[in-house]
Amino acid sequence: MDIDELKTFLEVYRTRHFGQAAENLHISQSTVSARIRMLEQHLGVPLFTRDRNNIQLTGAGEKLLVYAESILTSWTRARFEIGSEDGGQVPFIFGGVPSLWDINLQSFINYLHETLPDIAIYAETHSAETFIRRIYEQTIDLAFIFDAPQTTDLEMREVTHVPLVMVSSYKGLSINDVFTNKYVLVDWGTSFSTSHARFFRDAPSPSIRISLGRIAKNYILSQGGSAYLPEPMITTLVDEGVLHYVKDAPVIDRVAYAVFNPSNVKKELIQHALNFFTLENEKVHRIY
Repeated sequence: MDIDELKTFLEVYRTRHFGQAAENLHISQSTVSARIRMLEQHLGVPLFTRDRNNIQLTGAGEKLLVYAESILTSWTRARFEIGSEDGGQVPFIFGGVPSLWDINLQSFINYLHETLPDIAIYAETHSAETFIRRIYEQTIDLAFIFDAPQTTDLEMREVTHVPLVMVSSYKGLSINDVFTNKYVLVDWGTSFSTSHARFFRDAPSPSIRISLGRIAKNYILSQGGSAYLPEPMITTLVDEGVLHYVKDAPVIDRVAYAVFNPSNVKKELIQHALNFFTLENEKVHRIY
């Protein structure tokens, strides 16, 4: 078994299509089929059911999925760390859930480059669940997520508060009218969903749900509508009169956490990296 077989297995799983997997991997469809067949021979079990237009994992395929992702993650990290160290740099792997990239993690990368010129940065985006598993495995050094995991084995720090405010492309819209005017429900995590349901018990189910704030913002700018978005993301647009605060809509505050493994040998580097948020919070306090 080799790494390419596992990569192909994961791509077929993601696309549910041998032809699309071949296109994404820039190989022929016959090569995809051969790699999957070889992997199944190595393991002695079928990994996919191949009904027409309905490719699904078998039970064995479901079990392999976790191992395949872990093996490829470890392999990627090994190549990155060995290559970086050979070039005299200390590798630093971190990531954040997609919504946090839209808020302040881009600035975090800039800070790392400016204050730690001798590190090699590898930045990723995944779900919170994937990050927690990888922090345990120490295949990633630091992760930023919403909704702190209930565990005592990992170290967690509150790094920033993100006020989510309801804005609309329609001027003068009140909270009573917003849900009948193309309201977009953005997935800001479990805590947000709970607060949203508490504030708007009788609201009709939205016809549009989007997982990323940036996509929701672009949608309401082009098509019209309303959504809860991070205040830093929309302040300029509100000042310019492009978007408008929805009258009487409550602010829903989200807390972002940094998570890392306390046994990580790069703990000193992690602590330095987290100083970025202390400095950012001090800037906010000086402004207000």
